Parts: sequence; C-alpha cells; structure tokens
Amino acid sequence: MLIAPPLSLYIHIPWCVQKCPYCDFNSHALKNEIPEAEYVEQLIQDLDADIKRFNLSNRELYSIFIGGGTPSLFSASAIKSLLDQVLSRFTHHANIEITLEANPGTVEADKFIGFFNAGVSRLSIGVQSFESDKLIKLGRIHDSQQAKSAAELATTCGVKSFNLDLMHGLPNQSLNNALDDLKTAIALNPTHLSWYQLTIEPNTPFHSKPPTLPADETLWDIQDQGVKLLENAGYIQYEISAYSKSEYQCKHNLNYWRFGDYLGIGCGSHGKITDIEQQQIFRTVKVKHPKGYLDKEREHLDHLNPIDKSELPFEYMMNVLRLCAAFSLDDFEAYTGLNRNTVLPILNIAKQKGLVQTPANTNHNSTSTIWQVTLLGHRYLNDLLEMFL
Repeated sequence: MLIAPPLSLYIHIPWCVQKCPYCDFNSHALKNEIPEAEYVEQLIQDLDADIKRFNLSNRELYSIFIGGGTPSLFSASAIKSLLDQVLSRFTHHANIEITLEANPGTVEADKFIGFFNAGVSRLSIGVQSFESDKLIKLGRIHDSQQAKSAAELATTCGVKSFNLDLMHGLPNQSLNNALDDLKTAIALNPTHLSWYQLTIEPNTPFHSKPPTLPADETLWDIQDQGVKLLENAGYIQYEISAYSKSEYQCKHNLNYWRFGDYLGIGCGSHGKITDIEQQQIFRTVKVKHPKGYLDKEREHLDHLNPIDKSELPFEYMMNVLRLCAAFSLDDFEAYTGLNRNTVLPILNIAKQKGLVQTPANTNHNSTSTIWQVTLLGHRYLNDLLEMFL
C-alpha cells in the first residue's frame, strides 16, 4: 500500500539574461521586461489546479525551491508576493527551507537582503568557476570578483544557508586550475557546495561544437583530490555532487533523492505526486514556453502520466543510490507500493559485485532491510542502475 512521502514544491522561473552554451534547462533569453505580476498570477493558478487535482489541501509542505533560469532577476517584492500566496495554501513548519537560485552579477547580488526579507532562507549561487577565461567560455555574464562578492554578501544578508554551484572538468582545465577553483570556493566558507563535472548535453551549443575537455585521467585526479580537499575543510559528502557543513544538507534535494513527492509549477516544470486515493504515482509536465504558459485560455498542465509499476524499481533506485547514506527497504515498500522482493535479488547480485553493501551495524543476510551504495557503486553508478531496468 502506498504511503504519501514528504511533499516539496519546485517553482520554475524561465528567464535568463542569456542562454549558456552548456545549459539544457528550460530557460529563455530575456528580450523584454519580465511580466512579473502576470507570471506570479499564473504560478498560483497552476498551484491551485494541482492542489485540487491531487487533493493536497491537507498535505504539509516540506520545502520550496525556486529555480530557473535566473530567479534572482525577479524583484524581491514579486518573490514575496509569490511566497506569501504559496505558504497560505499549506500547513508548513515555521522554519521551512526556501531556496532561491541566484546569479552572482552585481545587480542580482544587491537584492539578497530583499529576498531574505521576502522569506527566502537559503540561496544557491551559480558561480561555476572563479577563473575569468573559464566563465567566458561557459557563457556566464559575471566575473570572478562578482562571484566572490555575491558569496560574501550571502554570509551577511540574513539567510541561514547558502550554496555555491561549482563545476569542474571545464574546457582546457588542468588539475591545478580545478583545485584552485575549489580552494577559492572553500575560502568563501559556504555552508553547502554543489561540485560536479561539466557534462555535454544534447541540444546545446556545446553538443554541436564540443569544447576540448580534460582527459579522463585528469578528471579522475580532480575528483579524487577535490574530495580530499572538501573533507579536510569540514564538508561532508552526502550525495554524488553535494557537500555540506554539518546540519546544512539541502532538505529539498534530499526529498528528491529519497523519492519524496514534489509539485512542479512554472514553465516546463516537472512534478511527481503520490495519489493515495487512486494508489498511483503520477508525473506531471507543465507547458514549456512562457508565451503558452501565460496564455489565460490554456491549461498549464501539458502531460499527466502514471508511472507503471514495472518502472518504479528503477525510478526509486535512480534517486536513492545517489546518496551516500544507507536507505531502507521499508521506505521502498511505502513509497512505491511494491514488495521488497522486487529488488532484493538484484541488490544481492550487486552486493556480490561490491556495488552495494549492508552496513556493519545491520544483519548481513540476503533479506537485510538496510542497504548502502559503496564507493565502487558510485563510481559505476550507471552500471548499477542498469541492473534495475
């Protein structure tokens, strides 16, 4: 029997100053003034429709994440109006985590205090690199000093936590370049670091004209030495690309990785919702283009798809196996409605290959409830996931 997991909300704001050549997110270069009030109105109508569609009025809201695009292009007053209306529709913890993605450019950084006053408790700053030549190649509109200034302001604007988004494996990046970038980020003392390798995604300019990326040996060295740097600086790795100071893990992203529910509102946003009455898990996709989304004659929902039970083992493991912490098959049964025997034989085979383990403080028989991915399993995660397809 399905049990409703924690419920989060993702809000997508699609506009950027310009589109980065590596980005495959649903973002649109800004051509005119942002229709803030109109878009907020449509977001709330979208939210109300989902609340009614899935009977969510009695569900507690666990976290909110405002992503993009560049949400920090919005005014603080528009963000406040949005959050006030969202929070009035749910019961929620007084200290609910509310994250907003921000661009380090000076104009956006100056708004940080306003965002805090609007209710934002966590900032995620898209630095990507502190090297000017790398920022130019990545199509970023800020420079290294603006990135540092944004991080410094985030420490004083009132938010409880802030994340720096940092890439490695950049075009023509050496081992020392990558480690220097990471050292600069660590010196700014963020409570959280998202540190991940640049990947070339389909339908991006980098895909049609690939840049020269570091060799595999260099990438392995960057990863290996970078993880040690982070550990020595007091950052705990809790997911493949997520590192935090103690007690500063991103609650919103943890809910994704634990197969929690999340509403997705805004252009092209995706959602995953458990309908307890129907005993069915649904995926939602909203209208992708701002023009269509803002059309008052058109419904915001573009796709509503039930997840077939045969797909649930892979769907669940695709998320939970990214985590460093152990996971429970009790949760697997509760959040998928499937019996643990659906995945136990596969887990036991993966255990024989050294890809997963039963932690030392649990029993070691073939029906163990608690499982954990190994370092080898994370290194060969795609191979591990294929076992559940």
